[in-house]
Amino acid sequence: MNQDTAAKNTLNDIPSGLSKPAIRALSNAGLQSLADIANMSEAEFRKLHGIGPKAVDLIVAAFEANGIAFADR
Repeated sequence: MNQDTAAKNTLNDIPSGLSKPAIRALSNAGLQSLADIANMSEAEFRKLHGIGPKAVDLIVAAFEANGIAFADR
C-alpha cells in the first residue's frame, strides 16, 4: 500500500474530493477527522503545506453539513 492509499484509508469523515497533497497534509499533521480539524483555527489549517483554497472550501462545507466549525469561529 502506498503512502497516499494509507493516508486515505485512515481519514474517517474527511470529505472526498480532496487533492492528494491535501490528503497528505492532513495525514502528516495527524488529522484524521473533521473533529481533529475543528480543534485548529482556520488560519492554522490554511498554513498546512498542501492545503489550498479547494481543500478549505470542502472542509468548510463539511463543517456546515455537520454543524461544526474551526476553533476560532
